[in-house]
Amino acid sequence: MIMSFAISLSCEGASRYETGMIAELAAMGTFALGAALVLALLAGVVKGMTGFALPTILVSGLGSFLSPELALAGMILPALVINLLQAFRQGARAALQSVRTHWRYVATMLAFLVLGSQVVLSIPAGLLFLILGATITFFASLQLAGWRPKVSARHQRRTEIGTGAVAGFLGGLTGTWGPPTALYLTALGVPRTEHVRIQGAVYGAGAAMLTLAHLKSGVLSGAGLGLSIALVLPAMAGAVVGVTIQDRLDQERFRTLVLLVLVLAGLNLVRRAVFG
Repeated sequence: MIMSFAISLSCEGASRYETGMIAELAAMGTFALGAALVLALLAGVVKGMTGFALPTILVSGLGSFLSPELALAGMILPALVINLLQAFRQGARAALQSVRTHWRYVATMLAFLVLGSQVVLSIPAGLLFLILGATITFFASLQLAGWRPKVSARHQRRTEIGTGAVAGFLGGLTGTWGPPTALYLTALGVPRTEHVRIQGAVYGAGAAMLTLAHLKSGVLSGAGLGLSIALVLPAMAGAVVGVTIQDRLDQERFRTLVLLVLVLAGLNLVRRAVFG
C-alpha cells in the first residue's frame, strides 16, 4: 500500500509538471515560437561552423524567455540528430575509431550525465541559470584569453576522467557539455577534422543518453517533446549552412566570434539568475 501511494504521488507530480510545461508553451505565442525557430537556425549555423556550441546557444537563448526545463527539452532532439550527422560525416569506421580512442572520456561523461539529469528538476530555476551562465562565461573567457593547456601522456587518463565527469554532470543539469570537451580536445592538440568528428561522436553519445534520461525524468515529454521536435529541421538547415561556411572561410575568425557570443550569452544568464 505504501509503495502504491508513493507511485501515485510520483505520477501526480509528473502530471502537474507536464501540465505546467504545456501551459507555458501555449502561452508563448507566435512571436516566441518564431524566436525559438530562429534561435535553432542560428545555433545550427554555429554548430556547422565550429563543431560545437549548439546546446549552449540554444539553451541559453531559449532560457531568455522559457523556463530552464522547457529550454533544455527544446535542445535535446536537435542536438541528437545533428551530432550523429556530424559524427558520421566521414563514415561509420572513422566515428567508431574516435570513440575507441577516447572511450574513457565518453564512458565517464555518460555516467555523470545520467547523475546530473536525475537532479535537474530538484534545482531552483535561478541556480540552474547561474550554473549554466557561469560555466559558459568561464570556459569561453579562458579560450578568448588564449589559454591552450597541454596534457602530457602521464596525466591524460586523469584528465580524461576528470573533464568527462565535469562535462557529463553539467550536461545532465543544463544540456551543455561542449565547452569542457572542446578544451579537452584542444589541450590534446587534436587536428581540426578529427577534432570536429570526435566532438560529434562524443556529443552524439551524450545526446542519446540525455534523450533517454530525460524521457525518464519527464523533461522530454508533452510540450517539451513537441518543442524539441519542432526545432530539429531549422537546426539541421542551419548546420548545412554552417558546414558550407566552414569549408570556405577561415575557422579561427568564426571561433573567436562564437566565443564572444557565448560570453555575452553566459553573462545574460548570470544576470537573470541574480536579478530575476
